[in-house]
Amino acid sequence: MRQAGSNAAAVSDATGGGKPEPGEIVRHAPDIRAMERVRVKSTDLILFTTQLAVMLDSGVILSDALDAIGEQAADPRFKAVILDLSERVKSGEMFSKALAFYPGIFNRMFISMVKASEASGKMVEMLTVLTGYLTFEADTRKRVLGALTYPLIMVLMAIAATGTLMFFVLPRFMRIYETRGAALPKLTQVLVHFSRILGNVEIMAMLVTTVILLGFGLYLWSHTISGRRILDGVKIRTPVIGTMFVDMVVTRSMRIMATMVNTGVRLLDAIHVIQGCVDNYDFEQLWAEVDGRIQDGYQLSEAILISERAKLISPSIIQMLRAGEKAGQLGAVCDKVSVFYEKKLAASIQSVMTVIEPLMITILGIVIGTIAIALLLPVFRVSSVIAH
Repeated sequence: MRQAGSNAAAVSDATGGGKPEPGEIVRHAPDIRAMERVRVKSTDLILFTTQLAVMLDSGVILSDALDAIGEQAADPRFKAVILDLSERVKSGEMFSKALAFYPGIFNRMFISMVKASEASGKMVEMLTVLTGYLTFEADTRKRVLGALTYPLIMVLMAIAATGTLMFFVLPRFMRIYETRGAALPKLTQVLVHFSRILGNVEIMAMLVTTVILLGFGLYLWSHTISGRRILDGVKIRTPVIGTMFVDMVVTRSMRIMATMVNTGVRLLDAIHVIQGCVDNYDFEQLWAEVDGRIQDGYQLSEAILISERAKLISPSIIQMLRAGEKAGQLGAVCDKVSVFYEKKLAASIQSVMTVIEPLMITILGIVIGTIAIALLLPVFRVSSVIAH
């Protein structure tokens, strides 16, 4: 128990928890709010899942594997978490239940799939698939961020150039015109008023405060049912971008279903996991309807087809699912669909980036061009102003 107590204390320190009361077993009564604040890098989580799968496949028992992985963890917070997971497992808790104490690290899908593997006895296979899934998600984020790097650099350069022109170049022309009693061109006057607003501390403080309050309000609204319904609907129905979101959700859904069905998990349990992992209101409602239809005796393909949101799933996917059900190969079919949609998702991401880059360049060109014209107009007239 001394070791358990030290690990619990380490977790408490790493997550900002307070000191335990006398006689309190911290390991079994963690500060859930503090646990939710713990975050780790995706690479660390992928490495943890991979190492755990390899060690379990080699015959190492779960608690020993967690001890070994925890001692090697580079992040001290994640190390404390892994060692605490080991102590929980040693005390008799299920691994999935122990993972649930750290929702900031292990999401609902991760915990549900581990729980399903505990019931089916195929944890190694499930962890291997989880590793592939986490790697795919991380690669997808990298591709999106990589594609946005060039436009982001352009935006930063445009902001720097605009700031230089407005706060260093424009004031010089203003002084020349003011000393000569001449009026600035209309476009330049608009730019001058805008620069004065940016330079006014009180006005900028009000604007920043308003933006922060609006952003916070939008964040709260986006977590309500009406907010999620509207925003998620806009996501999947926006041209080009909507296709990317739909492909991402379908890929995730089919991959999870393939994994869980192939490892012996009940179809309804797999649908429950998918429903909590799609991260989109419309798809959540779709899988909720499918769940109810299956409980009424319908096949998966039929349940999707008669759903009110059946249009979210391609008819070709429904046909493939029907064929898989008839042949008793539903898991294999879902796996093939997920592989196909991974490639389709990559193409969708590329399409989005192909649209975003020229669009951003055009917008930045208009903004900088307008500012440049507003600054050049006084230059063209400065000689006549000086002459007078």
